[in-house]
Amino acid sequence: MLAKTGRPLTATEINELLGLPRPTIHRLCQGLEAEGFLEMSLDRRRYVPGPRLRTIGMGVMVFSSLAQPRHAILRRLSEDIGETCNITIPGIEGMRYLDRVETRWPLRVQLQIGDQVPFYCSASGKLYLSTLRKSQRHKLVHAMRLEKRAPNTITDPEKLLFSLEQIRREKLGTDNEELVDGMVAIAVPIEDKGRKLLGTLAVHGPCHRMTLSDVRGHAPLLREAAKELGSVVAESD
Repeated sequence: MLAKTGRPLTATEINELLGLPRPTIHRLCQGLEAEGFLEMSLDRRRYVPGPRLRTIGMGVMVFSSLAQPRHAILRRLSEDIGETCNITIPGIEGMRYLDRVETRWPLRVQLQIGDQVPFYCSASGKLYLSTLRKSQRHKLVHAMRLEKRAPNTITDPEKLLFSLEQIRREKLGTDNEELVDGMVAIAVPIEDKGRKLLGTLAVHGPCHRMTLSDVRGHAPLLREAAKELGSVVAESD
């Protein structure tokens, strides 16, 4: 609430905004003050951000500066290709969108930063699965519930494993109407200096604008942008 209001607040004012029991808000404020997240203002009546909270705030600003070159690379790629491009990282149940730049076309798939897509039927997810050790990949695929999401979703574990072997050799994830009806996509790896997977860079679009063969033609552009993204990460280490 301090960050939202942008001014010092008394415990009572904080409580008016949060609606917690009065003893609870006083106990929480005292605890946060003791831990350095809050501190008293000069009048000793109002709370302001403490040193630990200010340190966190500065850290977030640093991460914002690192995100700027990443987003610039992604925007340039999207404008060059003319379709939506995104960066994903592995989550618990699927690939999570870390950043994305939408196409300017009015017809597009509405996915947001923070959304997750399944491993088994997305270009990024299949690429990630292909990087796992063979035994780990086999166990995970057989443990998954392979539900049909679109016309070409692979729901047979052995067929999916066969597809992942090809993706592993090519280092190019593909989605041919497997996640969303009428959408195709490819993904390439973003790697660190040791060739460890950091995330994936992908482009997708509707079938009426491009075929899977068409989108495969953009792979060189994606690979070059992925190298730049890997360099951005390396420079921040």
